[in-house]
Amino acid sequence: MIDARQMQSLAARLAQPEVKGRSPWADARRRFRRNKAAMVSLVVLILVGLFALLGSQLAAWSNEEMDFSIMGQAALLGAPSWENGHYFGTDDLGRDLFSRTVQGTQVSLMVGLIGAGIAVVVGTLYGATAGYVGGRTDAVMMRMVDVLMSIPYMFVLILLLVIFGRSMSMLFLGIGLISWLDMSRIVRGQTLSLKNREFIEAARATGVPAWRIILRHIVPNLMGVVAVYATLLVPLMILSESFISFLGLGLQEPLTSWGALISEGAGTMNYGTLWQLAFPLFFFCITLFAFFFVGDGLRDALDPKDR
Repeated sequence: MIDARQMQSLAARLAQPEVKGRSPWADARRRFRRNKAAMVSLVVLILVGLFALLGSQLAAWSNEEMDFSIMGQAALLGAPSWENGHYFGTDDLGRDLFSRTVQGTQVSLMVGLIGAGIAVVVGTLYGATAGYVGGRTDAVMMRMVDVLMSIPYMFVLILLLVIFGRSMSMLFLGIGLISWLDMSRIVRGQTLSLKNREFIEAARATGVPAWRIILRHIVPNLMGVVAVYATLLVPLMILSESFISFLGLGLQEPLTSWGALISEGAGTMNYGTLWQLAFPLFFFCITLFAFFFVGDGLRDALDPKDR
């Protein structure tokens, strides 16, 4: 017979809410939210993205339109002013710096995201294939990577732009196809640690083709590492494009980017027009810092050693 005390204990146990376990991704999200620097940086990136998307709707002038009332006058007449609609001032040709900063933000973010996307896709597939197949194929593929890495990265990018033209598509392709080398080596190392796991052996024993194992089992288990490296790769792409534009080898007018705007602003500093340098440099710096902090937050959140 069950006495009253045992009945009360059983009822208390049944009344307790069921504790549900968290998945690894839910645990990673919780850890990422606790990182204040990463969360603030994520908000900054969202605001920069909204500026790129909606900034042109707020601009009173187009990025190619010249204010002839300022051209030929004292340089300080192009200072930021809400009265004439030049919120960030104008450049030395009387073009609105606010609208040009919006376009520079759009171009630089597109270069960073698309270039990083190309590098991630190519590097992940290449490294996963080399690591899974192994043997002589792996040796040949990685020696090719070593040869390509010995060639100066910036020299190859400048050479591509000079030969095939300074178009936006060539800039995307050139930056993305050269930046996948480090990603391939990282993915290959992670693949070598996964290829002998039980679920891979089970898939191989049931006759699953190698390409399907790579796409369905290897790559999904590497998404944490790939996501972290991708967030760190985006600012490197933006830096590369900005450096090219700073040298005058970037996009042709009327297109512009942060690097081109910073170069123009640096060239007019002696005339006291600091706003031409300050505004694009501000967006450039906060975006790079934000991407780096988000990448650090993802790395800490996805690191199994810290769980």
